[in-house]
Amino acid sequence: MSSVTQPDPRRRSPWWVVIGAGTANAVGPQMYMATTGLFVLPIVEDTGFSRTTVTGAYSVAAVGMVIGLIIASRLVDRYAARYILVPAFVLFAASMATIGLMPPVEAIYFIPCFFVGFFGGGTAVPATRAVVSWFDNNRALAVGVVTGIIGLGAALGPILAGALIESVGWRQTYGYLALIAVLVSVTMITLFVRGRAERHVRGRLVQATHVGDRDVSLELPGLTFGEALRTRQFWGIALGLGMVGLVIIGLQVHLVPMMTDRGLSNDQAGQLLVIFGLASLVGRVVGGFIIDRVHGSIVGPIVMLAPIAGMFFLEPPFSTAALAVAFIGVAFGIEGDLLALLITRYLGMRSFGQIIGPVQAMFILGSAVGPLLLGFGYDQLGSYDPVIPVLMGILVIGAVLIATLGRYVYPAVDGFDRLAARDELAAAEVLSGIAESDDTRAPSAART
Repeated sequence: MSSVTQPDPRRRSPWWVVIGAGTANAVGPQMYMATTGLFVLPIVEDTGFSRTTVTGAYSVAAVGMVIGLIIASRLVDRYAARYILVPAFVLFAASMATIGLMPPVEAIYFIPCFFVGFFGGGTAVPATRAVVSWFDNNRALAVGVVTGIIGLGAALGPILAGALIESVGWRQTYGYLALIAVLVSVTMITLFVRGRAERHVRGRLVQATHVGDRDVSLELPGLTFGEALRTRQFWGIALGLGMVGLVIIGLQVHLVPMMTDRGLSNDQAGQLLVIFGLASLVGRVVGGFIIDRVHGSIVGPIVMLAPIAGMFFLEPPFSTAALAVAFIGVAFGIEGDLLALLITRYLGMRSFGQIIGPVQAMFILGSAVGPLLLGFGYDQLGSYDPVIPVLMGILVIGAVLIATLGRYVYPAVDGFDRLAARDELAAAEVLSGIAESDDTRAPSAART
């Protein structure tokens, strides 16, 4: 076991980690995704691309993000968060700025979109791991606040992007968004984001630290990646939440052109994106509070089925459409809190990065199919309507998968959050004790 002695940094409330991680990611890949719909018509008019091509760039970015996530997931359990996050955000921003420089050639246009996703894939997992390392009793709430801040970025991003597109055009808009992304994210990460009891040598994490006259183990309870792959919980979480991503992201990307086709003005359709973002913000924070107190296999299916009701009312007038979008957004926000919480409760923290990376990759692959499915339906049938019943059926299947996950294998440790805030190494000793006593029980329990 490697060990290192490092002085503790200046003590700061763990909630600053939440604020830093959320603010950094609010101007990261989620900002790119949330504003994609506003770029569809301007890019179509400027380049002559079809809607399928322009929205397909989102899918290309999603494929890049899957690859980036897989790579980042192999690194996040080995290296300190900042050593991954800073270069990932810098390269993500550079790739987004490059989109505005591309000529109207489809194959070339897709290249920077791929790298937006590829480098964006390295921004979420390290930040999430840092946040969940500090919280156990209020883990879903902490994740909910992070995703709520991201939701605020998703809500404000379309306002900013819409104003910029109107004044300077879509190409320069990508440059301005990239500048905002790199300045805000690097500042937040450098000032606030680090994992609890994170000790490293030149960025590489160690498994123990020396305090006084004793070694403190930094081992975490949970399954290895190989053990997790052999559990039904891993596949239930991955496939269930991936199906939700397919539906909701598909609707989000196509929301503006869908609602203009149904009779709303461009301005009204753009406002629906703002409503979606604000509603998901509320859902993420409120949902985090609820999920810490109500079992995830109960909350999950309810919120996964809720968007079906919203889709029935996604029609003019604006007030009706706004209510439907708000309903879908709240449900999507609550669902966004589930991923990290379900993984840590069923599969543990030992190989968190290696586990959550592939699961998020499946979620993103599902979200990549959604825009293509709706775009293909529109191009072939002249309407989005025939695809909606298919989306509803997908949500039902996903809800069933989450509802059958079973009891938690790694429930919250009483008083952990207070202990971690007061003495992060004492909290590490509690977790290492669980890891030592649970090595033989956890794998078999996780399969039940």
